[in-house]
Amino acid sequence: MSRDIDVLVLGGAGVDTIVYVPELPLPYADSYMIDSGIHARAGQTGDFVAAGLSSLGLRTHHIDFLGDDAEGDLVRALHRERGIALTAVPQSAGTKRAVNLVGPDGRRLSLYDISRGHADDRFPEDTLRTLAGASRHAHVAITHPGTHALPALRGAGVTLSTDLHNWDGENPYHEPFAYTADVVFLSAAALTDPERTMRRIAERGRAEVVVATAGAEGAYLLTDGVVTHVPAVTPPAPVVDSNGAGDAFAAAFLYGHLAGEPPHRCALYGAVAGAHACTVPSTETDTIGRDELLRRAASFEALRP
Repeated sequence: MSRDIDVLVLGGAGVDTIVYVPELPLPYADSYMIDSGIHARAGQTGDFVAAGLSSLGLRTHHIDFLGDDAEGDLVRALHRERGIALTAVPQSAGTKRAVNLVGPDGRRLSLYDISRGHADDRFPEDTLRTLAGASRHAHVAITHPGTHALPALRGAGVTLSTDLHNWDGENPYHEPFAYTADVVFLSAAALTDPERTMRRIAERGRAEVVVATAGAEGAYLLTDGVVTHVPAVTPPAPVVDSNGAGDAFAAAFLYGHLAGEPPHRCALYGAVAGAHACTVPSTETDTIGRDELLRRAASFEALRP
């Protein structure tokens, strides 16, 4: 079967409402005056990964549940404007949404509306089988329908990746994703011992590569049984928002991975893309292009001793 899709992204479509606040945590008050405005824009984890992959020249297809609502229209418009193929499965509960409180230092607090889904949500089997059969790789967001899609994806013979985000290493919900994917991303923020968790993922699952991102401290890469530190890349402009940095890292890493680059080069690509994302306001959905990614990565490598 022809593999006409480079990456199939499953789940993670939705709309975030962005509110810039004077500090985080936000002290209690009866009200706050927000002079920067309150903005709703399409872009949750799957949208950001799909946009990042597409900007890097990969043929990308995104599938998720969307409602017949204003939020769904924003998601459809984002994909249409970016030229990203989208399969929208009807969702009577509505399109996923969240509120992101963003502090002056770029940190965020996300409030997710989990009412917009059903326990029995499943990607249509025929559609999933067709898309998986046409794909080289699948990136699965850790939403409920993704859990049930994992066996079908594995059976279709595509390689898999996932992002566990701020997993604490203990919550069993994340385990099917952690132990099924070939490439696993996660944040080190909630981990007391990132290396131990990374090794457990590799030992219990099938991951060939595990990456734990650590913000300004860089990232940790586990491959061939060895954990190495990946230095952070200096952002090209002031940091305004960390939202989407992990998704940008994953997209750029996968770009390198699918191009046959060694893991350390892939991680450098991820660091460059993540740094770029930190300079983009939450109200925008902007992603680094392939030429710029390669240029910045080459410049960073040239500065290494």
